[in-house]
Amino acid sequence: MIGAAILQPVVALLAWTMVMWLWMYATRLPAMGRAGIDGTKMVGSTGASLRAKLPDAVSWKADNYNHLHEAPTLFYAVALVLAIIGQGDGLNATIAWVYVGLRIAHSIVQATVNRVVVRFALFALSTFALMALILHAAIPVFGWH
Repeated sequence: MIGAAILQPVVALLAWTMVMWLWMYATRLPAMGRAGIDGTKMVGSTGASLRAKLPDAVSWKADNYNHLHEAPTLFYAVALVLAIIGQGDGLNATIAWVYVGLRIAHSIVQATVNRVVVRFALFALSTFALMALILHAAIPVFGWH
């Protein structure tokens, strides 16, 4: 398929999101047990209500899992647009891989050391990559030359 190379980083980020889901529950469930929290007796609670009861390092994984459902939704949308219009190869596929790499790096930093300045730098760089993809989609979609 012409323009389909960009779908590889899309699938990679989707898979990474599931890795973060596994990491989140692999740390959260044991931490809940250590804190004496019985999840079967919780009613109407959210993950946010666990924040005060669990170590910060456990919450960081959940925070990152949530973050992977925010800006990356724009990435998924623009990648699909680029693939559909035949512009998902070459430079755009490379930018998409850069975006995914930066988001994975952001996840690892947030889930481990959680240094905000490093996280922000990675987030900002990934946002610039996302902006480039959006611009590259806008040019042909709106007929700008």
